Amino acid sequence: MFKKILIANRGEIALRVIRTCKEMGIQTVAVYSKADADSLHVRFADEAVCIGPAPSSDSYLKISNIIAAAEITNADAIHPGYGFLAENSKFSKICQEHDIKFIGASPEMIDRMGDKASARATMQSAGVPCIPGSDGLLDDYADCLKTAKSMGFPVMLKATAGGGGKGMRAVWKEEQLQDAWDSARQESKAAFGNDGMYMEKLIEEPRHIEIQVVGDSKGKACHLSERDCSVQRRHQKLTEETPSPFMTDELREKMGEAAVKAAEYIKYEGAGTVEFLVDKHRNFYFMEMNTRIQVEHPITEQVIDYDLIREQILVAAGVPISGKNYFPKLHSVECRINAEDPYNGFRPSPGKITNLHAPGGHGVRIDTHVYSGYSIPPNYDSMIAKLITTAQTREEAINKMKRALDEFVIEGVKTTIPFHRQLMDHPDYLAGNYTTKFMEDFVMDDKYKDEE
Repeated sequence: MFKKILIANRGEIALRVIRTCKEMGIQTVAVYSKADADSLHVRFADEAVCIGPAPSSDSYLKISNIIAAAEITNADAIHPGYGFLAENSKFSKICQEHDIKFIGASPEMIDRMGDKASARATMQSAGVPCIPGSDGLLDDYADCLKTAKSMGFPVMLKATAGGGGKGMRAVWKEEQLQDAWDSARQESKAAFGNDGMYMEKLIEEPRHIEIQVVGDSKGKACHLSERDCSVQRRHQKLTEETPSPFMTDELREKMGEAAVKAAEYIKYEGAGTVEFLVDKHRNFYFMEMNTRIQVEHPITEQVIDYDLIREQILVAAGVPISGKNYFPKLHSVECRINAEDPYNGFRPSPGKITNLHAPGGHGVRIDTHVYSGYSIPPNYDSMIAKLITTAQTREEAINKMKRALDEFVIEGVKTTIPFHRQLMDHPDYLAGNYTTKFMEDFVMDDKYKDEE
């Protein structure tokens, strides 16, 4: 087992990893930018190393500084969390070259599954259902037009190196295709340095449902059931739940089998998710694989009583998994609390938290790195907390979430608490009747303003 793990991340996920390491008797090293000097992950780690100024390009994305921090503290493993370098094959490779265990996917696995076109081809070979689409990358606009006509509109253009919705364009008719092709390529080139594009049939009324998987070094994999991530804004998830209200026992069995097949086919090692789009007829199609821990992993932990970070560390240390698949015994909902103003287009709201009161009680979990007096820097993602409620039924979990949101007080900055409180009253959400298009018609109601 590892003696010391460096956490190459910040915020709540860094603190989350530190807590499990402490429970396992493993020493921890926090790295931080100058903007994060007062963050809780710095305070709670056994050691802390400043790796640069506030911009992430000079700190959390600076591989040389992170490796140097690991070497001077004698860390024998690095946990990358999510975001930043978690799916960076170069970082994974450099860790290998320095005899530091990267607690995540291998460089080859990251490259294979990180490139969307390559991942799709791999999953087709594995026999996992894929969305009808182009055979690999599109050569040029003529190829794009020909493919779209043969497939039939509507279609979805996607950047092969894309993520977070960048380089994606839904095209409903031929007249829109040229503009979509040009703008998607420009956006992808600017964001990822790669303007490669591929095309898929646009799935109407889609649900975004992902299956959590864990694979070990022996090539064995298991699944830990699903999470419904369909409530999104600009392809960024806002809330998640498990089990999905759209799921049936038969569909869960089929999707779980497909996810395990995918993980074992590529001999995946570590925790990851196989993400699917599910249409209104409950046909499911492979979308992508995330070769890292997910933001929403706590709801899976809550419904099956399973520490996913601990499992990541054990697998990285060579411990085989049981091979048992897990199914939810309870219901859990997660709301991402962001420092954003939902009444002003979800505009980021960095600043100093002047007062904070966190909810509590049975079945309430909060993963956060903030506290009263903490200043939220403007340099990073706006998520400041994850509020998770768990109960015997979906109705009970939602009622518990309403109560917890009412108790949650964050003053000094705007947050998405009013949005989530309104969502928990929305008749379509309560009925489980939502798709990835849910937020397109969502309008904030002023009556929830007083509950900020």
